[in-house]
Amino acid sequence: MTKKGKLSSDLTPQLASPQVGKQKPKSLAISEVRRLLAEPAKSNTAEANRDKAMLELLYATGLRASELVGLNVRDVDMKACKVRCASGTSKVRIIPLDQHIVRLLKDYIAGARSSLLKNEEETSLFVNHRGDRLTRQGFWKIMQSYAKKIGLTNEVTPRALRHSYAIQKLKSGADLQSVQQLMGHVHVSTTRAYKQVKMDS
Repeated sequence: MTKKGKLSSDLTPQLASPQVGKQKPKSLAISEVRRLLAEPAKSNTAEANRDKAMLELLYATGLRASELVGLNVRDVDMKACKVRCASGTSKVRIIPLDQHIVRLLKDYIAGARSSLLKNEEETSLFVNHRGDRLTRQGFWKIMQSYAKKIGLTNEVTPRALRHSYAIQKLKSGADLQSVQQLMGHVHVSTTRAYKQVKMDS
C-alpha cells in the first residue's frame, strides 16, 4: 500500500508479532498409568522385573528417559530414600523416593539385575539382556511393547509419563517452584504449562 501511494509510510514495524501458542504437554490418564505400571508384573522374568522397576521409578520421579538410563547404582541412596540425577541440561538434583520404589529397586538390584549382569564392573542401574547399560531407544521400545499389550497408542512415551508425573504433583498441591526443581526445568514457565492440563481419572 506504501508503494501504491495509499499510505504515506510503512506501518509494519509498529505491528506486534503474532503469538505462537505452545502445545500443551500430552499426559496419560491415571487409569492408563495404572494399567501400564501393572503390565510387567504379569511376567516373572528378569527383564519384566527390571521393566517394572524402571516404569515405577520414572513415574515416581518424573525423570527424562535419558536420565533414567543414565543412572548408576551408586546414584540411588536406599537409606535416605533419594536418587541423584545429573543431566547435561540442568544442575544435579536430588529427588525423594517413597518406600515402595525403594523396595522395588532393592529387589531388582538383588535379583533381576544380578541375573542380567555379565560384568561385575558394570555400574549402570538398568542393564539390557547382554548386561550392558540400557539405551534410551531400548527403553522406548520396552514402553511401546507394554503399551501395545494394553491396547494404547503411540502416545505412551517416556515423555508422556514424565508429563503425567508433573501434572499429578501439581494436582496434589505441590507448588510450581518445587515441581520445577524436581523436573529440572530451567524456567518456571515450562512448569506452569502443566497447570493448564487436566489429568483424567
